[in-house]
Amino acid sequence: MTNPFQLLGISDDVVNAVKDLGFENPTPIQEQSIPVLLEGTNDFVGLAQTGTGKTAAFGLPLLELIDFKLTKPQALILCPTRELCLQIANDLKNFSKNIANAHVVAVYGGANIMQQLREIRQGVQIVVATPGRMLDIIGRKAIDFSNVKYVVLDEADEMLNMGFQDDINDILSTTPDDKKTWLFSATMPSEVRRIAKNYMDNPIELTMGTKNTGNVNIDHEYYIVRARDKYAALKRIVDFNPDIFGVVFCKTKLDTQDIAEHLIKDGYNADALHGDLSQQQRDKVMQRFRERNMQLLIATDVAARGIDVNNVTHVINYSLPDEIESYTHRSGRTGRAGKTGVSICIINSKELGKIRQLERIIGKQFTKAELPTGFDVCEKQLFSLVHKVHNVEVNNEQIDQYIPRIMDEFADLSKEDVIKRFASLEFNRFLEYYSKAPDLNAPAGDDRGERGERGERRGRGSEGYTRLFINLGSVDEFTRGDMLSFICNNGKISGKSVGKIDLKGVFSFFEVEDAVADKVFEGFKSVEFNGRQVRIERSGDGGGERRGGGDRRGGFGGERRSGGGGYRGGDRRSGGGRREGGNSGGGFRDFSGRSREDKGGSGRRESGSGERRKKW
Repeated sequence: MTNPFQLLGISDDVVNAVKDLGFENPTPIQEQSIPVLLEGTNDFVGLAQTGTGKTAAFGLPLLELIDFKLTKPQALILCPTRELCLQIANDLKNFSKNIANAHVVAVYGGANIMQQLREIRQGVQIVVATPGRMLDIIGRKAIDFSNVKYVVLDEADEMLNMGFQDDINDILSTTPDDKKTWLFSATMPSEVRRIAKNYMDNPIELTMGTKNTGNVNIDHEYYIVRARDKYAALKRIVDFNPDIFGVVFCKTKLDTQDIAEHLIKDGYNADALHGDLSQQQRDKVMQRFRERNMQLLIATDVAARGIDVNNVTHVINYSLPDEIESYTHRSGRTGRAGKTGVSICIINSKELGKIRQLERIIGKQFTKAELPTGFDVCEKQLFSLVHKVHNVEVNNEQIDQYIPRIMDEFADLSKEDVIKRFASLEFNRFLEYYSKAPDLNAPAGDDRGERGERGERRGRGSEGYTRLFINLGSVDEFTRGDMLSFICNNGKISGKSVGKIDLKGVFSFFEVEDAVADKVFEGFKSVEFNGRQVRIERSGDGGGERRGGGDRRGGFGGERRSGGGGYRGGDRRSGGGRREGGNSGGGFRDFSGRSREDKGGSGRRESGSGERRKKW
């Protein structure tokens, strides 16, 4: 019987490799795109959700079109993160295992560049790369793309969201003009439409489902809680789903690490994945997760890109993402390869509008769920244990030798007593914990406790201090010590007047004594850093006067500008000039609560042509 992949035009060697991986039938995106791409004569735009098999959709045709007798790069695949880069490279190596002389190299930051250069020199046909490291290698004149016939831009929307527009331009300028460009994306914002227009000639466009919609196999739920109860709500959701194998998304690296540490202390099998971890640490965490030796992965948006792990049951949005498109990517971690999954949002009452907007964007209705009571959790855990006992596989050969001693131990107990005691081993722990569990559900419109999440006084710091915002952060190579000196020198105040400094990615918060706040505003009126205006604001200002330079315009979907550039992950400019940063030597950077791959020698961050992505 002819294999379905053979009917699409895939050769026997590749089909056999695919069969060994357990794939019997192509997914819809593969079925539609492979015949088109095998022609090798057209540019192509493929829109499909994560988990639908996009890697094979472009990978299998590449293996048919490439001349493996020639040991020079003939295909370049660009993707946003290290994890996705490794995932694609490993998949292509598995697909091509029966092809003689097939070489695939993964090029990404955080790993030994010399080893990657050696692999390139030894001969390679397919290069899978993140933009930052690829630019490094191009800058060393260590690779020749003159034979490249195909360029694949995978997760194009996220690459643009992370500010790789200029890098993509620079990389593609080193490839032949007659190459074919294949673009794959889960969403189709205007920036992706623009990249298709700029790099492609009459591309064939294939859309699986409706643009920007969510996976039909995923149920979407939300719980409304008070801010102070969010962590307790997370634990209750996890406890109510004993077999959960999920990803919990947070906005910042700090929140990610903090929540993971608290879960571990509370006895949960969890770990964090974020950009401050070394590559070795990240690999170790991902290996544990893939092998299901970990129940909960707590991750930032970008760090979790490229997580292609089967059977993830739940995605929990501990914090809603800054960009509405990011929700589609988050929820796409579950419900993969035809499986079902659940995407949960833990929100406060003021975020109901965001849920309604998500419903319009992804075309699916969210279910308002009630957090279970303590009794509900105990009952669920008890019957989960009973179910496991009933279905456990008994190794008679090993256990039989102990049965006499076990029977002796239980000789004075009835069958019912043994069952009660066994069930109580696990049940008692939850019963004690939840004996006086409060109701965590907050009614819609109840915003009590929301101030507790942002501080007792909006726009104020600790008692006697004013909390201020500054549009500089760690990506500007600031440490807390550097920031303290910068504040004191320009604000003309002493270090004793400065309180807590909260250093973020592209911005920071700091506290100064109330008495010197106006002096700081005055001192920063005309301060510039690397050619752009430094802006100081009271933390939490919602409108009215803006001090320290620049203005802020628009609400949802609008622009934020300061001297011509937004500070929240978009194009940062002052009078049209790009900010150039130094080489921070690898790792991820936090942009407004989301991480971003370090781009090696370039500190540029742009998103499209200075356009903002949709914000809440």
